[in-house]
Amino acid sequence: MYPFIHLGPVTLGTYGIMVASGLICGFLVMRADLARRRLTADAESIIGITGLAGLAGARLYHLLQSPVEFFANPWPLLFSTMGFAWFGAVIGGFVALVLLARSYRMKMLLMLDVASPAAAIGYGVGRIGCLISGDGDYGVPTSLPWGMSFPNGLVPTTDRVHPTPIYEFLGALLIAWILWRIGGRALAAARPAGVVFGWYLILTGVARFLVEFIRINPRIFFGLTNAQTASVVSVFVGAFLLFSLVSRPRSARAV
Repeated sequence: MYPFIHLGPVTLGTYGIMVASGLICGFLVMRADLARRRLTADAESIIGITGLAGLAGARLYHLLQSPVEFFANPWPLLFSTMGFAWFGAVIGGFVALVLLARSYRMKMLLMLDVASPAAAIGYGVGRIGCLISGDGDYGVPTSLPWGMSFPNGLVPTTDRVHPTPIYEFLGALLIAWILWRIGGRALAAARPAGVVFGWYLILTGVARFLVEFIRINPRIFFGLTNAQTASVVSVFVGAFLLFSLVSRPRSARAV
């Protein structure tokens, strides 16, 4: 594993490099989606602002899961490069997108639809950073032939474990492709805005819920991890959104 790349006096974290790469991939997907929808919003600004808000939300959510430890020594922990929570990124990004939708005078659900495939691909590429840096996002020990050890990672282990970042990367690619297809069909059939975002919440929630069974996170609620609990909420919110869109009278639907 390579947590850092040293270029003379400059040291770069591989996790940060892959997060930046994920933002670039998300930008390319969003720009293409804006083009096919014939929307004039600025993909660079949306990705930049949403990415920063997502990172801040992910960091804060992770820290507030252990409030006693955080408030005992907040500043070093706040600016550490280790520890980010997926659901916090969703919350931070959601808030930013709502504000950006108002700024662009775009319907909120339409903005969320445009951002969903980009968010999925960006998340997946970012997970490769977790793999390369060995930051502890791996799974439980396994005897499967593709099991990996992380002796030189930020959170080292010599056991052969499930490389869960790879699973999440592949899952994110599949989800991004599905969302892109759903968006294309929704656009062709003049379906209401919010369909893509609803499926994003469901698919990403299911994917994270399943991968948590083989990750090393502690069980908190009824034998579930904190991320699984958040995933259940995500799935229910997505299902409720889709149901409300389907049951809404056609004349009242916002496209």
